[in-house]
Amino acid sequence: MSTPLYNSSIIDTYIKLIKSKYNFVNVGELLSYANMTYLEVSDQGHWFSQEQVNLFYEKLLKVTGNENIAREAGRYAASPEAMGIIRQYFLGLVGPAKAYSLIGEAANTKIVRSSIYASRQIASNSVEITVTPRPGTHEEPFQCQNRMGFFEAVASVFNAKLPHIEHPECMFKGDRVCRYIVSWDKAAFTLRNHTRNAAGLFLLALTGYFLKVDPATALRVVAPWSITAFLALTLISLRSEKKALILSQQSLVNLTDSLFERVEINYNNALVTNEIGQAISRLTEVHDILSNVIQILEKRLDYSRGLILLSNPEKSRLVFQAGFGYHDEQLAFLGKTTFHLDRPDSKGVFVISFREQRPFLVADVKDIEGNLSGKSQNFAKQLLSQTFICCPIICEGESLGIIAVDNLKSKRPLVQSDVSLLMGIAPVIGISIRNAKLHEAKSNQFSSFLKVMAASIDARDPLTAGHSEKVTEYSEEICEELGLPRNEREMIRVAALLHDYGKIGVPDAILKKNGRLSDLEYEIVKTHCHKTRDILEQVNFEGIYREVPEIAGAHHEKIDGTGYPKGLKGKNIPLGAKIIAVADFYEAVTSQRHYRAPMPREDAFRLLREGAGSHFDKHIVDALIACRTRANEEDTSAAQEA
Repeated sequence: MSTPLYNSSIIDTYIKLIKSKYNFVNVGELLSYANMTYLEVSDQGHWFSQEQVNLFYEKLLKVTGNENIAREAGRYAASPEAMGIIRQYFLGLVGPAKAYSLIGEAANTKIVRSSIYASRQIASNSVEITVTPRPGTHEEPFQCQNRMGFFEAVASVFNAKLPHIEHPECMFKGDRVCRYIVSWDKAAFTLRNHTRNAAGLFLLALTGYFLKVDPATALRVVAPWSITAFLALTLISLRSEKKALILSQQSLVNLTDSLFERVEINYNNALVTNEIGQAISRLTEVHDILSNVIQILEKRLDYSRGLILLSNPEKSRLVFQAGFGYHDEQLAFLGKTTFHLDRPDSKGVFVISFREQRPFLVADVKDIEGNLSGKSQNFAKQLLSQTFICCPIICEGESLGIIAVDNLKSKRPLVQSDVSLLMGIAPVIGISIRNAKLHEAKSNQFSSFLKVMAASIDARDPLTAGHSEKVTEYSEEICEELGLPRNEREMIRVAALLHDYGKIGVPDAILKKNGRLSDLEYEIVKTHCHKTRDILEQVNFEGIYREVPEIAGAHHEKIDGTGYPKGLKGKNIPLGAKIIAVADFYEAVTSQRHYRAPMPREDAFRLLREGAGSHFDKHIVDALIACRTRANEEDTSAAQEA
C-alpha cells in the first residue's frame, strides 16, 4: 500500500477545487489526516500511495458531505483555472477525439501508475476508453468517479453540454477492467452542414416536382426560392464552421505564442547557465563565486529576490551567504538567521530541501504555515514572502546548501520551469563551491607547509624567531602600497616567507655568534642565498609560484651590483627580491640581535634613505616608510583611545 502510484497533481486539483468552492474546509487538517504535506503537493515530481489517497478522500467526503466530490474534482481538472495552457492545446485540436487519445497517453506516464489507459475512437463523436489495473494494485470506486468527471470535462472544453458516458464494464462490479464509452454532441457547424445537405435534397426534389406539374411556377417561384434558401443555409453553415476554425486557429496562435515564449525563456535560461559557468569557472573563492552567481541571477532572470544559504563545516546549520532584492534591514535579518540541520524535528522548507535533496515550489506560504516552526514562520513574515522556489545545491551526492527565489513585484507567477532552471543552475554552483573548497584546503595545506618550513629556520634561535613572518608582513605592506596585482603579491609573500631557508645549512656557531663575524664566517653566511634557491628549486612550485626560488635567492642583491650571490644590477634584480631586501633590512635593524640592540624606527628610515638608489630601490624604500609611518600612527591613536 505504500507504493507511490498517484502524481501530486491529482491532489493539487482537489485542493484547488476546495479553495474555489469549499473554502470552509481546513486543507491543512485534511492533508495531515492523509499523511500529506503542502510541500509534497506543490512538488510536481512527488507521488502518493493508494493508502494516502484513500485517507484524503475519506476525510474530504466527511467534511464536505458531497458524495459526488470525486466526480466534481474530475470535471474541475479541465477547468481554465486548473489546466491553463493545456486547455489552449485541447482547443487547438478542434475536436475531443484527439484530446481523449492524448489524455490516455498522458495518464500512463504523467498522472497514474496504478492502471493502464487505452483510447479508441469508435465514431466521429464517440470514443472508448479502457482502464486496466496493473498487477498488485487496487483502486477504489471514487477513483472511477473521478475519471468519469475528467472525461466529462475534456469534452466540455469544446461543447457547452456535458458528454454522455456509458460504463458497461466496471472493475468495482466484478469486471476485469473499467470501460467507458464517451459520446458528445457534434459541433454546431457539423449539424448545420447536415441540415443544409438535407434541406438541399428536399429543395431539389421539390423543384423537380414542380417542374413536372407547373414548369412556369417552378422556374419563376420555386427554383429561385429553393436556391436562395440553400445558399442561406450554406452561408450559415460556413459562418459556423469559420467561427469554429477561427477559435481553433486563435487557440493555436495563443499556444504558438506560449511555445515561442517558452523557447525564448529556455534560450535565455541556457545563456544564464552558460554565463554562470563561464563566470565562476575562473574563480577559486566561495565568496566570489556566490557574488557572481547572485549578480547574474538578478541581471538575467525575472525574479524579485534570491538568496543562497550554505551549510557550515559541521553540517549543523544553514547560513546566509549572498542575496539580491532585499533591503538593508532584511539583509541584516538574513545575516543573523540560521536554520538548524541537526534537529530531526525541523520542518522548514529549506531544511527539508537540503536533507531530502529535492526542490519545492510553494505557491502560497500561508498554505504551509502549519508545517513550519515558529522560527520559519517568523522568517517568512520578516521577508514578506508569499510564493517561492527552493532548490538544493548538491555536488557528488552531498548537499552543500540551497538556492531560493521569490516574486513579489513580477507579474509572472513562478512555475515548474523555474524549478527546472534552478535545478540546472544548482549543480554548477555546487561543483564550483566544491572546487573552491578543495582549492582552499590545498591552499591552507600549502600555507601551513610554508610556515613550518619558515619556522624551522627561525626556531633555531629564539632571538630571531618570527623574523620570516615579520619580513613577510612588511613585504605585503609594500606590495599593497605599490598597488601590485593580487597574484604577484601572493608570489612575493611566499618568497618572503622562505627567503632565509638556506640558513639551514649554516652552522649554529656562526648563526648565533655574539659579536662581529670573521670574513670566512661572513662568506659562509652569504651562502644561504644560493642554498635557498637550490633547495626551493627542488619544490614543485606551480603557476604563479614558479618564480619563488629565484626571488627568494636574490633578496641580498643590490641596485649597484655589489650584492650577492650573483651581483645583479638594477632591472636585472626581480621586483620581488627588491621588495624583500628592503623588508629584510628594516626588520633586521629594528629587532634585537646577539651583537646589538634594536635600532629606533627613524634611524632605520634614515639608513634606508641613504641606501636608496645604490643598495635599495627608492620607490620601494618610500613605500615601506609610508606604510610603516601610517601603521605607527594608527597604533598610537588606538593606544590613546584605549
